[in-house]
Amino acid sequence: MNGIALAHDCHGVDWAGLKRDLVADDFDNGRTPEELERSFRASARVVFARDGERVVGKARALSDGVCNAYVVDMWTHSAYRRRGIGRAMVEALLAPLHGQHVCLFSDERADFYAACGFRPRGTGMERVVGRWLGRHAPR
Repeated sequence: MNGIALAHDCHGVDWAGLKRDLVADDFDNGRTPEELERSFRASARVVFARDGERVVGKARALSDGVCNAYVVDMWTHSAYRRRGIGRAMVEALLAPLHGQHVCLFSDERADFYAACGFRPRGTGMERVVGRWLGRHAPR
């Protein structure tokens, strides 16, 4: 992770710049920079991988603080992959969730999550209530 630092708060994140990078890296789900910020600020845990001021990785965990947590929004910029950044972000999110059952859902990279200790379990299902983000047709 040469030169990459992990941050555990939203201080100084350029949300518009992050949004541009997500779009360019084909990892955008339609949130505005403001919605992206609200999502992260409402989370139990956040982690950002930074190369200087630039965010090159992000992830967050939702948690009830007792027994269940969920990892979402996991992304490492494609130009920064295979350097241990993703694994470091996962470990940073999981460390304070001791004793909790942590789930995640991913459309790809099952091999990466398996290497981080996650195992398949049950059936993943989803439902969008109304329209995605209140404005888009469900994905």
